[in-house]
Amino acid sequence: MTTGVAALWSARNSLRILVKRDLAVKYQQSLLGYFWSLLEPLGMGLIYWFVFGVLYSGATRRHLGEAAGSYPLFLITGIFAWMWASSALSEATNALTGQARLITTMNVPRQVFPIGRVTGRFAEYLAGLPILAGIAAIYLAHGKIHPGWWPLLALPLAVAVQFVLLVGLALLLSACNVLMRDIERFMRLIIRVLFYATPIIYPLTLVRDSGMPTWIKIGYELNPLVGIFQLHHAIWYPDQFPDARLLAVTVLDSLLVLAAGWWSFRRLEPAVLKEL
Repeated sequence: MTTGVAALWSARNSLRILVKRDLAVKYQQSLLGYFWSLLEPLGMGLIYWFVFGVLYSGATRRHLGEAAGSYPLFLITGIFAWMWASSALSEATNALTGQARLITTMNVPRQVFPIGRVTGRFAEYLAGLPILAGIAAIYLAHGKIHPGWWPLLALPLAVAVQFVLLVGLALLLSACNVLMRDIERFMRLIIRVLFYATPIIYPLTLVRDSGMPTWIKIGYELNPLVGIFQLHHAIWYPDQFPDARLLAVTVLDSLLVLAAGWWSFRRLEPAVLKEL
């Protein structure tokens, strides 16, 4: 794996070119261009705010803690991070099947292609951070949030752990999808399930305080995305920062997924190239 990382680092310029090409192709002949990557999560946030912040505001506020007075910011923070995750997983799944000619002609590590999809969606996430900061500044001016120094800790940690997890999943899914094309269709369902099985539009305390059996709650928190989105929410709300157990599970699971994805990609690479 160390040798593979060194080879990947030597191909960083190729990775940068692939990311720039993917972004250019994605938004070519589009009037609004990169603004589409901002409008979609903002539109989703507006819908969920109306449902949970207006229609069911009483039930929502009881579990939000410090976020009770700034639920739109809570929503947008989670949705922006989710758009990075869901888009990266969707596009990384067919990163090899959709670029067969490049893969068989370019002399670069093949991991560059799925990692490039994750990196490209990360660039879109970065483009949305000024929007998040602007919304947070409004609530900060009205005394609705008190983030203190938490953004300096929670944001880099959330981004780093999420990037590790997504790279591991991208490597695993992209290789498996070449050999079993059902993976791409299966992921559409999984991504929908993960959205509601992760504390993005609702707080984690809502699950912990529910009457579900203990084993379901334990299984729920084994999902590394749970701790990752708690970190994203903790950027503005310190009370959302995951406890030591959840943080350890999140980091460990993400590292294990990365190792499993890297190992699987290397083992499947000869069969993948033969299939392509």
